[in-house]
Amino acid sequence: MKVRLLAVVSSLAAALALAGCVNPGYSQLAPAPKKPGPSGPVYAPLPATPAAYLGVYEQDIPHSYQLVDEFAQSVGRQPNIVLCYAGWGSSFHTSFADIALEHKSTMLIDLDPTDVPVRSIADGMQDSYLRSYAQEVRAFGHAVIISFAHEMNGNWYQWGWTHTSPKTWRRAWRHIVTVFRQVGADNVTWLWSVNGVAAGEGPIRDWWPGAAYVTWIGVDSYYNAAADDFHSQFLPTIENIRTFSNSPILIAETAVGPLAGQAAKIPGLFAGVRHNHLLGFVWFDVAQNSGIYHQDWRLEGQPGAIFAFRHAMKRYFARSN
Repeated sequence: MKVRLLAVVSSLAAALALAGCVNPGYSQLAPAPKKPGPSGPVYAPLPATPAAYLGVYEQDIPHSYQLVDEFAQSVGRQPNIVLCYAGWGSSFHTSFADIALEHKSTMLIDLDPTDVPVRSIADGMQDSYLRSYAQEVRAFGHAVIISFAHEMNGNWYQWGWTHTSPKTWRRAWRHIVTVFRQVGADNVTWLWSVNGVAAGEGPIRDWWPGAAYVTWIGVDSYYNAAADDFHSQFLPTIENIRTFSNSPILIAETAVGPLAGQAAKIPGLFAGVRHNHLLGFVWFDVAQNSGIYHQDWRLEGQPGAIFAFRHAMKRYFARSN
């Protein structure tokens, strides 16, 4: 089951505690000063190269890049994806995106409908905000990865299974992509992110908006127990996805917890990505001490895990080049 930090809003907190998820720290920073944007559509496609991406999420994103730098120092490489969670109504964090760009990294934004019904998005009632956000992304002018209402096949978010119908969710996704395209924000790589298939969750195919509206597919799953490995956590989901899509797959959230054996399991994570021709993975570098889970997913302070990560990463990128 998915793992996260405490929820941002009280109505979400109970669901997250039951699901074992953590609040990703939705940001509501004030808008950055606007800079002149391009006059036409902006195109910035990302290469869909297998085993080419190493991403990270840190708790202080997008307020600071410090923990990302510390992660990079620990593993010996700057990540080329940084994950940021954005609550509905927040602005695009241009200043942070600029810093990421300086580090040769791309922002991955989970844009989640934290305070609005998904139906209102599908029906066009949120278009003013969507156009404004899309214009900010377009003005940035470089590649951005956006996921909307992630892990919708689980029931721990109000936009997900048992709370929002797949039909309504699909309409909202397609509408968002359409609005961005109308604005000319074609610098977006659209990442459709699901939770790894598990008992008690909705069929992931029900949420598929169609190949015309998706660039990459994301899968979220964690190694929480000793029995967890790449085969158990990812292969069932990959096999399910391949019954209806050949889109490139990125592991959009993952980590190996101490209880699962970090140092022993990390090499298999890298090898599984490479063997299955996935794009890469995003490491959830956060400590969780809430709900029914008490896991510190961070590599910092774990010399055995860091050694295993650095060694496996060198082989991973050496074979990718």
